[in-house]
Amino acid sequence: MSRPSTAPDFARMKRELAELVAIRTENPPGREIEAAIYMRDRLAALGCEIAFDEYKPGRVNVEARLVNGPGPVFAFNTHMDVVPAGDGWTGDPFVLREADGKLFGRGACDCKGPLASMLEAVRMLAADRSAWSGTLLAVFVADEEIASEGAKLYASRKPKIDFVVVGEPTSNTVYSAHKGSLRPLVRVLGVPAHSGSPHLGENAIYRAAELISMVAEEHETDVRHRTHPLVGGASLTVTRIHGGHADNVLPGACELLLDRRLVPGEDEDAVKADIAGLLRRANERFGLRAEIVAWKPTTGGATETASDRPVVQASLAACRAHGIADPGPFGFQGACDLVHFRSTGAEGVVIGPGTLSVAHKADEFVPVDEFETSSLIYRDIALAMLTA
Repeated sequence: MSRPSTAPDFARMKRELAELVAIRTENPPGREIEAAIYMRDRLAALGCEIAFDEYKPGRVNVEARLVNGPGPVFAFNTHMDVVPAGDGWTGDPFVLREADGKLFGRGACDCKGPLASMLEAVRMLAADRSAWSGTLLAVFVADEEIASEGAKLYASRKPKIDFVVVGEPTSNTVYSAHKGSLRPLVRVLGVPAHSGSPHLGENAIYRAAELISMVAEEHETDVRHRTHPLVGGASLTVTRIHGGHADNVLPGACELLLDRRLVPGEDEDAVKADIAGLLRRANERFGLRAEIVAWKPTTGGATETASDRPVVQASLAACRAHGIADPGPFGFQGACDLVHFRSTGAEGVVIGPGTLSVAHKADEFVPVDEFETSSLIYRDIALAMLTA
């Protein structure tokens, strides 16, 4: 692997992370536009060609492209939105605070830490173009935290990308697979009646309880046995329930939100057919009337890049070179935007500073050493894949 003469500017990285944390991109509502402008201006200053896509008011994807001779197309990707700050913070969640070797703030690890680190990696690569050849992309998207609208839209246009590194908090280890999710909203029907005469109606909550027992049975006997070596087992559970509209009326409908986690190799359409089949069996067994009334938006499906692929091996090597004793590969229990880049034909991994165990919580933080090191890991993976 060739090494550039440039090195990261750690003081600048911290300063830019502080500036990004101060830009409020809580989702909902999102409004990534100020962060997108911030990234656009800095990437344009490096000589990148910029595509600025405001696909809804305030919701923006940014693509920076740096063409440096013939070769493959390599992309950095992460998201600009963060979850709402919530309560329980020691200080202002939008003012970066350093203490005990940690940088605290909403988005510090998920995902403005990777965002600032990738920006520094692009700077290093732009400053030493003799070390690599090909096309470098930096693709920073909106809405990953709710439904991945930004990544889905970007991928739907089928950009040519050979390799991608997605920034998410992994403690700078390599994740080459992740789960996916489907969330059907199921309505179970009953017959309303006065609660003083329940025999005249059909209690939709009782009927929903029968379906819940079948959901639990389906998970235990089938779904959880669908496993993957990196991400573990698939799952099916109920996460929300709502029924009834008055204290003295037998409910005529009850809604359940199911959460189905997919593992790599499972087909979304086949899983949807499985859920429809479960409702048919509930009708056959209990005479239960149930229908899927909506599919709630999710980040997306499951995916993996095989461990022997060059981008995985190069990522493992880069992590080891920067002190990661056990770099993986591992698998996410949750979902992220890798699946959408995989849909374009790209092979890729997920790497970033910080850990999911503190993401989405009060006093979210990224360790300073991981934050700084991640820029070097990102740089070196790009160098390995963009062979001069």
